[in-house]
Amino acid sequence: MLIIGLAVLLAYPLVMPLLGKPFLVGLGTRMVIYALAAVSLDLLVGFGGLVSFGHAAFLGLGGYVVGVLAFQLGADAPLFGLIDGTNQAWIAWPAAVLVTALAALVIGALSLRTDGVHFIMITLAFAQMLYFLTVSLKVYGGDDGLSLRRRNLLPGLDPRDEATFYYVCLACLVVFVALARRILAARFGTVLRGIKENQRRVSALGIEPYGYKLAAFVLAGAGAGLAGALLANQTRFVSPELLHWTKSGELLVMVILGGIGTLYGPILGAVALILLETVLGAWTEHWMVILGPILVVVVLFTRRGLYGLLTEKRSGIAARGADDGGGHD
Repeated sequence: MLIIGLAVLLAYPLVMPLLGKPFLVGLGTRMVIYALAAVSLDLLVGFGGLVSFGHAAFLGLGGYVVGVLAFQLGADAPLFGLIDGTNQAWIAWPAAVLVTALAALVIGALSLRTDGVHFIMITLAFAQMLYFLTVSLKVYGGDDGLSLRRRNLLPGLDPRDEATFYYVCLACLVVFVALARRILAARFGTVLRGIKENQRRVSALGIEPYGYKLAAFVLAGAGAGLAGALLANQTRFVSPELLHWTKSGELLVMVILGGIGTLYGPILGAVALILLETVLGAWTEHWMVILGPILVVVVLFTRRGLYGLLTEKRSGIAARGADDGGGHD
């Protein structure tokens, strides 16, 4: 099923122009970018049991790093008197990942001293602090946000071409998922799952949970920062709304809809939610009234979201096929 899903993603920008709808390539790019952000959140929620309601802070922060660097390119003085602006992706995107990882390190170091509802609220508080910080930055647009004149430059590629930029974003998603899968398959992932199930038992084994949770928090923040850098390039715009708590809620819905703790499920969740928003939004301005019951049905009647629904159905078909085959022997 994973191979089929990857094949669909690879063929998407090639098929849309053939169907006479090349404008939908940009919609696919948005799905891929939000899928990256949702997968990074699933590392916390699904594997670490850390429900963060401030994950959008890293998404918006990554976008602002790209936007500020592009703004400083035409400014009279370097940022902080030291940092020159740039429109080069190989500089701006790693910078976005580095800044968000450092921010996640600081926020995580403080937030992870709490747990449960207190952890949820403190991550929300940090996200809102960063939100109001961006609102106060009048030189970078304040409430109105910051526009980018053009997308970051990629050596040997034309990011202005929608199909090219789509494949760049897809490559980032595939690399991050592969990295996360490798990490979760290692000792780190085993310990992280153990912490989620029973933190006291893990501590009794002589393993300090705090460091593992902090590492997961930093990795998740870096992934969201990369998604924010890509999103800023796709829309050529970044605003404080990217850091708002409602955006964090949207990312959580993607994870829950796709399947918590499945790693691949949030990709399905991002695609499904954006498709529903687009289709229902074109039909009625009150589309959220319809979206709500759909989400309730998915949560109540699927064990692990859309991903669980698909895998369980496939397993059921395979099991029935095996039973039929055995019955003829």
